[in-house]
Order: sequence, then C-alpha cells, then structure tokens
Amino acid sequence: MTLDTMDRARWELAAMAGRLRSLEARLVEERRLAEAYRKERDRERKRADRLELGPLSWRAALRWWHGRNRAGARPPAGPGYAPVAAVRPPVHLYVVLGLDAAGVHDFVLTLRQRLLVSPDHRPVVMTDCVSYPAGDHGVLLEYLPDRATWERHRPDRSWEDVLSERLTRLSRDHDTVRTTIVDRARPPTLAELLR
Repeated sequence: MTLDTMDRARWELAAMAGRLRSLEARLVEERRLAEAYRKERDRERKRADRLELGPLSWRAALRWWHGRNRAGARPPAGPGYAPVAAVRPPVHLYVVLGLDAAGVHDFVLTLRQRLLVSPDHRPVVMTDCVSYPAGDHGVLLEYLPDRATWERHRPDRSWEDVLSERLTRLSRDHDTVRTTIVDRARPPTLAELLR
C-alpha cells in the first residue's frame, strides 16, 4: 500500500467515523427532545383537564391565548416546567477571497467533510466569487464584491474599508469565535482543517 493510498484510507475511515458520530448525536438529541415534548404534552393535557369550560373561564382562556400570540409569551411556569433550549455550537468565519467557483466549491466540500469528522462548530464562508452558485451547501455563504468590481462601481470608497467593515459585522452578527483567512494559493486540506 502506498502512502497516498494509506492516507486516503485513513481519511475515509475518519470521515465514516465522523458521519457515524454525527448520526448517533442526532439520535440522542432527537430522543431527548421527544421525551421533553412528551412531558410538556402531558402537562398541557392535565392543565386542559382542569380547565372549566364555563363562559367566564372560556373567555379568560381566549383572552390569554390572544395575548400569548401577540406577546409571544407563555403563562407563568408551573412546577417542573423547563423550556427546551438547544445549545448551538460556536461559529467560525472562513474568508475565501480570490478563488474561482471550482476553488470555492473544493474548499466548501473539504469543510463539509471536516464537519462530518468533527461537528464542533457552524461555518460561515465569506467569498468574493460571484459565479459560485447559491443554494444549500451545508454552510452559510456571505458574498463580498471583489476588489475590481468594487472599484469599478464605488471608486470613492476603499475596498479594504469595506472588507474590514464586513468582517466586523459578520463577526458581530454571528458571534464568531474564530476567523480563518484561506490562502488562495494553497487552500487547506482536510487534515489541516482538523488541526
């Protein structure tokens, strides 16, 4: 077996293990959510059974329902009530500038493979490649006009300033914990992204 074949076999094994871990984690989360929803359903059934359907209580319940829909609030929590809150993984921002559509596509595929192996963050990819097709790529894509396009349309404003403002805004909006600048001459490999 050559070194390349062994590296590929290791990579495929790591990717399969990542997919399996991802599916197991999803199954555990689905079971936890199902149990929480069952408990909430049972509490609501008991509450509905206690509700008297006389004219005054019916009107009060209707007023509460309309107020809840407008305010988006729940009634005061009863004993044992705990809302289900999902923990979202941290966001990493990847800045991919100067690559053509094929280069951006290859990077996104590598990034998706990395997330299959270790789904420890949510990726946001900022690119200046206008020809990269929009759609569901498993990552959030943000577009920034390339330098030449920007200078053609807005020569009065520096492209570096726009880039800096956009990076600041994306970091703030997504509450990013890490920013990676992708070298267009040598995009990272899966092994490098896993470090």
